[in-house]
Amino acid sequence: MAHPAGATPMTATPETETPQKDRPWLFRTYAGHSTAKASNALYRGNLAKGQTGLSVAFDLPTQTGYDSDHELAKGEVGKVGVPVAHLGDMRTLFAEIPLEQMNTSMTINATAPWLLALYIAVAEEQGADVAALQGTVQNDIIKEYLSRGTYICPPEPSLRMITDVAAYTREHLPKWNPMNVCSYHLQEAGATPDQELAFALATATAVLDDLKGKVSAEDFPEMVGRISFFVNAGIRFVTELCKMRAFTELWDEICRERYCVEDPKYRRFRYGVQVNSLGLTEQQPENNVYRILLEMLAVTLSRNARARAVQLPAWNEALGLPRPWDQQWSLRMQQILAYETDLLEYGDLFDGNPVIAAKVEALKDGARAELATIDAMGGAVKAIEHMKARLVESNAARIAAIEGGETVVVGVNRFTGGEASPLTAGPDAIMVADKDAEADQVARLAAWRAGRDGAAVQSALDALRKAARDGSNIMPASIAAAKAGVTTGEWGDTIRAAFGQYRGPTGVSRHPSNRTEGLDRIRAEVDAVSARLGRRLTFLVGKPGLDGHSNGAEQIAARARDCGMEIRYDGIRFTPSEIVAAARDGNVHVIGLSILSGSHVPLVAEVLAQLREEGLDHIPVVAGGIIPDADAAELLAMGVARIYTPKDFDLTKIMHDIVEVASAPPVAAQ
Repeated sequence: MAHPAGATPMTATPETETPQKDRPWLFRTYAGHSTAKASNALYRGNLAKGQTGLSVAFDLPTQTGYDSDHELAKGEVGKVGVPVAHLGDMRTLFAEIPLEQMNTSMTINATAPWLLALYIAVAEEQGADVAALQGTVQNDIIKEYLSRGTYICPPEPSLRMITDVAAYTREHLPKWNPMNVCSYHLQEAGATPDQELAFALATATAVLDDLKGKVSAEDFPEMVGRISFFVNAGIRFVTELCKMRAFTELWDEICRERYCVEDPKYRRFRYGVQVNSLGLTEQQPENNVYRILLEMLAVTLSRNARARAVQLPAWNEALGLPRPWDQQWSLRMQQILAYETDLLEYGDLFDGNPVIAAKVEALKDGARAELATIDAMGGAVKAIEHMKARLVESNAARIAAIEGGETVVVGVNRFTGGEASPLTAGPDAIMVADKDAEADQVARLAAWRAGRDGAAVQSALDALRKAARDGSNIMPASIAAAKAGVTTGEWGDTIRAAFGQYRGPTGVSRHPSNRTEGLDRIRAEVDAVSARLGRRLTFLVGKPGLDGHSNGAEQIAARARDCGMEIRYDGIRFTPSEIVAAARDGNVHVIGLSILSGSHVPLVAEVLAQLREEGLDHIPVVAGGIIPDADAAELLAMGVARIYTPKDFDLTKIMHDIVEVASAPPVAAQ
């Protein structure tokens, strides 16, 4: 089996000699918030602490191609990452960080061509040799339709832009990874190990099949070798370890048999990892430190399937934004494993283990069966609705197992008693986003627009529009637009105009599932309240703003459906006014708002205000998300009927609440 990237082949040495060590993987921390200036300070601080690569988190407007002052961006600016609206922001983000010496991972998908264009433009301003740049753009749009929701346009033109980036980097950035196939969010959306393997590999083959027409036959094997992966490691770390070994073996098989790649180094499964943020608990959050450590072992213990780069969440991310100290604690965990233990001194610890081998083969067989189904549908792009529905069903089974106690989560459904955590005490236990950051960003964006050459901007946008329409590679026109001063929103609007708007499948069928065991009581309650209301209890699940984390909303909608309610759920990315219009037109009884980006206060406030304007403030509103106690109190004072956070894992209990608030007379906000 091929050695992982960065590994040094082990040499046989006498017992008296010191074994030759592997080099450690890249140490990264996924980071970015508030403003480019604040994020730059965070990056330089983390690099000074021993971090060896950057992993950039962008805010939702940047990810979805909107400027910071767009209606949909309200409340979202700088919340889940750094806002980058133009070349000036990118300059600030990497100030005093020599890009020629850096390995930068950018978690960016729909706007990957644009952010890479800005990165190249800044590197050139620094005097860097662009051919020396090292790093990755995630650039995996297919998983956005399945799990994360930051797509811009339909799947076919999105696939075209992925391979445009790949073809451009082959010619101009030979050390750059043009795509990071991301199974991370698939697991968060409920994927079983078989599905995670299959859906990720199907995505990679869809991209490579399209890329074949854009590079020469002699260059194609090298491009196969430059596809990397970004995976999730959950708490069942033996299964996860086997999953990674299965990934390496299946990818080698695909590269040999489907693409006839002969050179083993081009068949190497190169991957980075962030361990499972979904499994972090709000209850007893100190337990998350142990979870993160065990999950890290899954991707580091097996040398032949070891991660090339590792980034760990902070222990308190289920509570809110981690502080620099919290990120440092996770970084130290990596450093202790790499530098204090003897892990890197030995070959693979699991070769020849019959238990591991059997599990790996079982996972491979399951993944091959899933891949055969997807291939029969015409590949990953054609199978998006199928894969989305499969994920929603798998996630429902996962949640039901936690609710029923079959899957134990310590501190959540077992061993729930204990001492209060001193780590969460005090007002500074989590970092609070700068409340003035959005206004500052919007003001600087206005100044940027006012100070640029309008004619140059228009000319660059015309060239970008032409490239989008005539099939030219999108990268040269994007780089020219970056240098001319075009904004992220202008780039996104041009792409939307060329390829059309798109709203992905929800995966939630209107028809009840067969998962209704134990729901007799709540179904009777729904029937009773529906009789009193004179028609079927109707529940609208809405996702205002740009947050694409739809897993919770999907499961709430599916459980409400199975409990006998009439549901209205149309997916992600709606303005408050669109949600209020849907409530009016659907004559709904309860509105549920799901927001996981940290923008719950302004977005919920806007929905409530518009309900009052429309004379619909008698409709009760419930809200869910990662909502700190202080924000929960503020939302309740506004008139929100119920607040739900990650600790509220019992969906049927939430359904009882929905029935209760639908039955109760409206309560005016204080």
